[in-house]
This record gives sequence, C-alpha cells and structure tokens, in this order.
Amino acid sequence: MNWRMLRVLIRTSEVVAGIGLLLIVLSIFVGESVSAGTLWYIEPMAYIGAGVFIVGAVTTIGVYQFSARKNPVGISDDRTWSQVTQDYFDTFAHDIGRPLRRILGKQREARALLNETGEVSPHMVAELLDEIENQAPNFRLMIENVRVLVDLEDQRAEPAVEPVDVAAIVRNVSDRYRPIARERGQDLVWWCEPSEFGLVYGDGSAFDHMITNLVDNATKFADKHIEVRLTRTEDSFLVRVWDDGKGIAESHLDHVFDRGWTPELSARAEKQSSGLGLFIASTLSNRCGGELLVESQQANGTGEHSTIFTLSLPLDNRSLVSG
Repeated sequence: MNWRMLRVLIRTSEVVAGIGLLLIVLSIFVGESVSAGTLWYIEPMAYIGAGVFIVGAVTTIGVYQFSARKNPVGISDDRTWSQVTQDYFDTFAHDIGRPLRRILGKQREARALLNETGEVSPHMVAELLDEIENQAPNFRLMIENVRVLVDLEDQRAEPAVEPVDVAAIVRNVSDRYRPIARERGQDLVWWCEPSEFGLVYGDGSAFDHMITNLVDNATKFADKHIEVRLTRTEDSFLVRVWDDGKGIAESHLDHVFDRGWTPELSARAEKQSSGLGLFIASTLSNRCGGELLVESQQANGTGEHSTIFTLSLPLDNRSLVSG
C-alpha cells in the first residue's frame, strides 16, 4: 500500500469520525423535526452518531499505526507497536466515555420527562443543546491528542514551518472554551501585547494543539477566573495561561508533564482525564524549539492560590528545519 493511498484512508476515516460527531450534535434538531415535537429519534440517532464516530476514529488510529509499522523508526522505548496501539485505544476509550456520558445523560433525563408528562420543557432542551456544545471541544481534543501521540512516535519528524497568525489561534481557542468556562462558573479572558501582533514562522497546527491543551487544563481546575495572555520578546513569543485554581503541590510540580500523570494519582482517586494533554504540550514545545514551564501556589495564610503555564516558542522556526 503506497503513501498516497494511506493518506486517502486517513482523510476518509477522519471524515467518517466527523460525520459521527455531526450526527450527535444534530440529533436534537433532526429528532424534533422527524418525530413531530417528541424526542423519540434523538437518543437512537445520538447512539448511531457515537458508533460512526468511534469507527472513524479507531480506523484513523489504525491507519496511522499501519503506516508507522511500515516505517517504524522512532519508537522511543522497548514497547512493541501492538502495545503502543493498545495504549492509544485504552486512552481513546477512557476519553470518549466522559463526554458521551454527559450528553446521553441529558438525553435520558429528557426521555424520562417525556414518558412521564408527554412533553419536554424548553429549559431541558436548552440544557441538552448546551451540553452538546460544551462537549464538542472534548471530542475534538481527544481525536487530536491521539493523532499527535502517533506522530510523536517518529522522532525523525520535524515541525512544519509556515507563516502563522498566532493571535488568531489564541483567540479561536479562547472562543471555543469560553462556553465551557461559563458553564463551570468561570470567566475566561484573553489579550495580546502588542495588539497588532503580526505573523510568526512555525507549525500552526502544533501551536493550536499546545494552546488548546493548556486552556483545556485550566478549565478543569480553575475556580472563577482564567487569563490567556500572548506577548512577544525580541526573538520569541510567550503564551501565559493563568488560573485561580487551588494550585499544585510543590512536590508534584516535577511530575506535571509526565505522561499519564494527573492530580488524582496523588490522592489515589479515579482519574478524571487521561493525563496526556500537558505531556503532549510539553513534548511538542520541545520539538518546536520552545519550552513549557509551570508555576503554582497553593493557598497560604493570605488565601492566595493559582497556577501559571508559560509556553515560550521562537518567532522564526525556519532555522530548525533541515534542508
């Protein structure tokens, strides 16, 4: 199988996954129109969409693994490709479960009310739509994290270099997560200095992915406020993500970027995430010639607590790419 065919298969499977997610999002609207005001079709369509989404996503991962096996240089440890694939599937199953449970839980509530009263309140329908909107970024990030993990196995890979409007990336990521922050009672703001930031040369997809993981992490642990700030120096730009969460213990700071680490591990509680986002952001920043640092302060006598992640990347990555 040649590389062109592999690329076609990857694109096709990504489209299938997108169609599945679209079915989940549209289930409320299509169900209402088809079933004359009832919710009979909504939950089945959502399950069908989830199935299509899983098939497309798993196929995408499988094709990536097949292509990597054909060119296996870059595996960084003694794991076989079957073990690597199993790790990714376990991560995929864990991460997809949480947003699906939230969406389908709202649908079951609507179904129960429909069975009891014969109608569903506009408020409950609005809650279901809000939940779909809030969980959509989780689906997007989950697929991207798995894709990037596969790419990172190839240590020979070099970052792409193109003109990038990094201010637009920060704005778009902030806009995607503002509804999620609002639903959690958080205020998310962003700004850049200077206001006319200009273009940088680097891997736009990697920039988007790093910033997305940092903002996603902040929404999980912030109390009331999240600030995303973009600045630049003479030769680099910095993305600073601050949140007013309870902070990270000093003894845990060295493990924040470890693969699979989450705060729940220290408390021996059930993991609420796969622990891959910060690991991926840190690994990508190194590959792009940058650095990701964390500072955190837990509550002290004054009651102050916060966490700051600072991503520093060169303004021009063209010197990092060979020939």
